[in-house]
Amino acid sequence: MCYVVLLSTSSPADLSADSNALVRFENPRRHESLTQSLHHPYKWYVGSSSGCSCSFRHLLSSEMGFGKPEPWFPEEPENLEATRAFVMVVRNLLSAGHKVDCLNSWNAVADGELTSLEVDLNRISDEEFRFFENYHFHFTSAG
Repeated sequence: MCYVVLLSTSSPADLSADSNALVRFENPRRHESLTQSLHHPYKWYVGSSSGCSCSFRHLLSSEMGFGKPEPWFPEEPENLEATRAFVMVVRNLLSAGHKVDCLNSWNAVADGELTSLEVDLNRISDEEFRFFENYHFHFTSAG
């Protein structure tokens, strides 16, 4: 079992050009059933250095909310960097006027099991962002 992060956007840009050792954007065909939950026409599977989506910052629930890394909750430096790289791609898409949403699923849950969350990236720093298990994120930069 693995985390699956899928992203959709209104941008027709080839996001695979933004891929690197920490984050990569690929065709989501292996996760076709989950892509139905995404709202925009251009869909991507978001992988990490581990080959799946597991090497990003994740929490089981949103109870702790977004937050910077804390000494009492150790996180791998590569996971922090990979998550920041993901957020930078989302910020670039938003600043170019595109819409973006993504979902983080554990073990390919059904659409009805996803919790929807609006995320204003003008209020959350790159270091604070983390994925919550079985959440559907709707990104904005409303300020």
